[in-house]
Amino acid sequence: MKEFKTKNQKASALKPGTKAPNFTLKTTPDQSVSLRDFLGRPVVLAFYPADWSPVCSDQMGLYAQVMPEFKKFDAEVFGVSVDGIWSHLAFSKDRSLNFPLLSDFEPKGAIARAYGVYEERIGESARALFVIDRKGFIRWSFVSPVGVNPGADGILTALENLKGTRPG
Repeated sequence: MKEFKTKNQKASALKPGTKAPNFTLKTTPDQSVSLRDFLGRPVVLAFYPADWSPVCSDQMGLYAQVMPEFKKFDAEVFGVSVDGIWSHLAFSKDRSLNFPLLSDFEPKGAIARAYGVYEERIGESARALFVIDRKGFIRWSFVSPVGVNPGADGILTALENLKGTRPG
């Protein structure tokens, strides 16, 4: 069993080359998403602290705007936070998001912990990005300061770098 960080340790995101931990998370009250279902195509995981915060709203809104660029790489994008599904549904509708938000709610932050980006002292995930290749390996990861929108350039560069790899 993986040991999680203590309250005094800083989050340390999983590094490129690491097999991405599988998960199954709720996206609606009766629908779940499992990472393993997306083997064969790139996946972008955008962990963020909380629905409704200004930086998170801007970040998720940007990804909705840039979705046509992500789709050029056949990439699936998921936002992940510890908020519950009802908060996610209201936030997604209010912000006109065109990608699923996954609820890492119970047990709180379990997936963020598995990816090394749960902030114990505040009870939220760090603002972290992962690009996972077609075979399920992390090819790029980035942790942004909590108050800084990391944008989409790093994600797009990582997806461009995957273009030469063949589906698994």
